[in-house]
Amino acid sequence: MRGNGAMPDTDWRSEEAYSGLKKAEAADLAWEWLRRDRNYQEDYRRLSRRQRSSATTDQFRRKWGLSFSS
Repeated sequence: MRGNGAMPDTDWRSEEAYSGLKKAEAADLAWEWLRRDRNYQEDYRRLSRRQRSSATTDQFRRKWGLSFSS
């Protein structure tokens, strides 16, 4: 369920659009909330426009509480 940050073209009011969430884990639900957060979206766009150094990426991850498995 975790994705690339792009917003889907589905109607958020449609029960069918959320049918997959019945089997979602906590991390999946957290991602669904986070990717809709306007402040997160702005920070992500800002990070995407910059040259990504490990320092900026680490700051971004710490600010938003993100961790990635290898």
